[in-house]
Amino acid sequence: MALTGRTALLAALGALLVGLLLPSWTGIGLVTGTVLLGVLVDLVLAAPVRTLRLGRGGDTTVRLGEPASVELTVTNPSRRPLRGRVRDAWAPSAWRPGTDHAASRHSLHVPAGERRRAVTLLTPTRRGDHHAHKVTVRSLGPLGLAGRQGSHLLPWTVRALPPFTSRKHLPSRLARLRELDGRTSLLTRGQGTEFDSLREYLPGDDVRSIDWRASARRNTVAVRTWRPERDRHILIVLDTGRTSAGRVGDAPRLDAALDAALLLAALATRAGDRVDLLAHDTRKRVSVAGSSPGEILPAFTNAMALLEPALHETNMRSLVSTSLTMAPHRSLVVLLTGLDAAPVEDGLRPLLPLLTKRHEVVIASVADPQLDVLAAGRGTLDAVYGAAAAEQTRADRRATADRLGRHGVTVLDAPPTQIAPALADAYLALKAAGRL
Repeated sequence: MALTGRTALLAALGALLVGLLLPSWTGIGLVTGTVLLGVLVDLVLAAPVRTLRLGRGGDTTVRLGEPASVELTVTNPSRRPLRGRVRDAWAPSAWRPGTDHAASRHSLHVPAGERRRAVTLLTPTRRGDHHAHKVTVRSLGPLGLAGRQGSHLLPWTVRALPPFTSRKHLPSRLARLRELDGRTSLLTRGQGTEFDSLREYLPGDDVRSIDWRASARRNTVAVRTWRPERDRHILIVLDTGRTSAGRVGDAPRLDAALDAALLLAALATRAGDRVDLLAHDTRKRVSVAGSSPGEILPAFTNAMALLEPALHETNMRSLVSTSLTMAPHRSLVVLLTGLDAAPVEDGLRPLLPLLTKRHEVVIASVADPQLDVLAAGRGTLDAVYGAAAAEQTRADRRATADRLGRHGVTVLDAPPTQIAPALADAYLALKAAGRL
């Protein structure tokens, strides 16, 4: 409870009197009275905390692993200067391990009637929304012996987006896309290609590309050039069920799948194709459809930020049904899921004909590179048993991929660092072959 000026003065005089009346030969009475007087003076002269006006500003989104800056503005409307410290508390996942105590505390000196700003640097370690907790202000008196303390609720949210580490592969894939767009009659004619232009015949050109009518008008042999069709539809489906929760290295499989989906979306958008996103386990978790080319990546990253693996089996029938609803016409359906034999055989494989009948289908799975390390183990009994188990797991995954391939599906099985470029390469290969 705040002290009034008259009450504080009376308390200070009383404390001094008590100190003087104690046995003076020890000196304890005078010291005690002086300290009590100093404490009371600090309490009286410290700036009030409850009347402070606080505000926020700064970043609301940040890539995972990158720093975010959040500003805290403190306005002191009282007639006494504010000297003290401020603690801007956030959830532990908003900081790098071991840095929250130092980064959340700020020293402040706000003169009467003025305002000052403190900047808190966050470095989220998990995707998703990170919320601010209470802002605690400790206002000290001029002697620094005592002060006042109070907390304010000041909401703010910083959303940590997927890091998109695979964007380093985008320039090389865009260069290959430009080569693909620039190819002439060497492209396979048929579904997936469209007329581009005419040019003069060169030795080695496919004679089937000769345009005889144009050649007659130009008095020279002209050939038609072709380029991959644009405005194709691509549906990226993320399986967020139990298998996506398995950790590969320091992150769940879902994180690598998100990274691969972002690279494919960026590449397909630059190729002029339409890209939609579906995340599904027992039900639809996220759906992003109909975004313009400039909005696709922001919309995808914002939706992906809140995705977390579900610890139950995916309802493949519902997933396939929702995919067919989102892709009513011929499309490329990219399913990022696991290659565990039981879920594939019991859930996915019986439903594949529903997808392959109408669409081109690619199934991509994140492999565990530790299997290769275990499979090479020798020298001890434990290492040999580990190698046998790892080899059996790899053989099961190859057999599952082969069975899926018999349905006309393109299957990719690559470790986290390679799944994104492998998926982009598969997309470019389908374009080059005229299957998209």
